[in-house]
Amino acid sequence: MSDLCERLQDMAEAGVYRLSCPVEVLRGNVDLSELCFFEVDLVHVEGKGEFLAAVAKAIHAPDWFGHNLDALADALGDLTWTCNNGKGYVFLLCNGGESLRLEAADQAAVMQIFAATVSYWKAQGKPFWVFIA
Repeated sequence: MSDLCERLQDMAEAGVYRLSCPVEVLRGNVDLSELCFFEVDLVHVEGKGEFLAAVAKAIHAPDWFGHNLDALADALGDLTWTCNNGKGYVFLLCNGGESLRLEAADQAAVMQIFAATVSYWKAQGKPFWVFIA
């Protein structure tokens, strides 16, 4: 098992990070770790509505997903419809830069949601990772 694979299992280290390895390395290690993997390509995203649509598509959001920030927080804190209720979660945001192609206020709100989601899943005994590439 690789060092990255072992780290992905470590709830204490789970959080929001800038990806520091090639995306292919992350994908391979997630496969080894048996965590659920969601990849959101933000290349065509411009603004909050398109960001939420891209996330909903990546997580195969249920019909109740309301395409607003509250729905994003609710969905990321549930995920029961995914990966047979996985051992943990890895969320990769590609091609969006630090801004995630959002206005500053929306980017700050999304980052707060990610941080709260990491804390929530730690309390459930599962790591939740967010990588920005």
